[in-house]
Amino acid sequence: MPRSPKCRIISREPDISSFKPRGIPLRNLVEITLTCDGLEALKLVDVLGLDQETAASQMGVSRQTFGRILSEARRTVAMAIVSGYALRITGGHYHVGGMGNE
Repeated sequence: MPRSPKCRIISREPDISSFKPRGIPLRNLVEITLTCDGLEALKLVDVLGLDQETAASQMGVSRQTFGRILSEARRTVAMAIVSGYALRITGGHYHVGGMGNE
């Protein structure tokens, strides 16, 4: 039986909960989910320029786990852009700073 996912640390809740192509109503779009911990991974590496080891440490996970989170987040964002899907930013196994939020 697989182990339950370890809570990841994120710096804060996302400011937005969805992102979609302009000019198309959300009801007409396929929606895929980007987890909050995936968004944090993207921010740490692709926006702030941290290496994966440092970013993993900040999120409280191993480098290998961080790599999986980052890879899935990048795949999700790429699918949304290439296919014109809407992104819903929610969920994941995380907590903000010292408070538990899952």
